Amino acid sequence: MNPKRKHRLYLTLFLLIVSTGVTSLLILVSGENMNMFYPPADVVAGKIPPGQKVRAGGMVLDGSVQRSGTSLAVDFQLTDHQGAVFAVAYSGILPDLFREGQGILVEGKMDATGVFQAEEVLAKHDENYMPPELLDIDMQAGPQSYKPPPSIDPRARKGDSL
Repeated sequence: MNPKRKHRLYLTLFLLIVSTGVTSLLILVSGENMNMFYPPADVVAGKIPPGQKVRAGGMVLDGSVQRSGTSLAVDFQLTDHQGAVFAVAYSGILPDLFREGQGILVEGKMDATGVFQAEEVLAKHDENYMPPELLDIDMQAGPQSYKPPPSIDPRARKGDSL
């Protein structure tokens, strides 16, 4: 074989192997960084892969928030208002908008006892925002559970009466 052709063949094979390796690494990394969202019904049904970091969401069940008196640990339950309820344990500072009846997302892993160990708690941004998945859950629970946000008159100022 001509040395010039042999050199081109080796270069082509090298580039093919490198591009295949880079492509496979990108596919592997992108699959590991994907956080799937699971509603309460899927969490209760056991569809969360054990030990995998995922996002789950729902509405904070009224009367379920239990705060530790000596640490930042908080235990609460999330529901979809259709019977699916799961327990969440979190240790850290909760968002200012966290409260009972609030739609939230938790990111973490399910432990062996069936308690979702949250590493991060995300609350909705303002009174008008709700993630589409949680809005669907809230609307499926029925019109009696949906509470529209209070309307605010932009002309009203603190201390003024209309």
